[in-house]
Amino acid sequence: MFSVNPSDPTPIYAQLDRGIRAAIATGQLRTGDRLPTVRQLAVDLKVNANTVAKVYAELERAGVLATQRGVGTTVRDTAEDLVSRTSKAERESTLRLLADKLLADAYAIGLTIDEVIRHLEARRA
Repeated sequence: MFSVNPSDPTPIYAQLDRGIRAAIATGQLRTGDRLPTVRQLAVDLKVNANTVAKVYAELERAGVLATQRGVGTTVRDTAEDLVSRTSKAERESTLRLLADKLLADAYAIGLTIDEVIRHLEARRA
């Protein structure tokens, strides 16, 4: 379900964080779905278990995941729940930062803004 690319300059923990958030945003993971254990995901991705634990802990602090002893780690909120708790100005500010990073990263590898937009439009469909 998740993947990391060791040759990507983005840190492994950031790739995993982004992958989990993307899976939730696209509906691959829904509220209540269980994630693999820290050890299992570390083995599957061939990464250090501390890296996975760090990502799970950060996502739990952000309110995205919940961990219960004996149950495991689950998706905590739907995107709609998160949006309802965030003001329009906060969402716009966050979106601006994300877009700036996306466009800077795209430019760094030779992609144009039009290519990025076409790709995003295709993903919406």
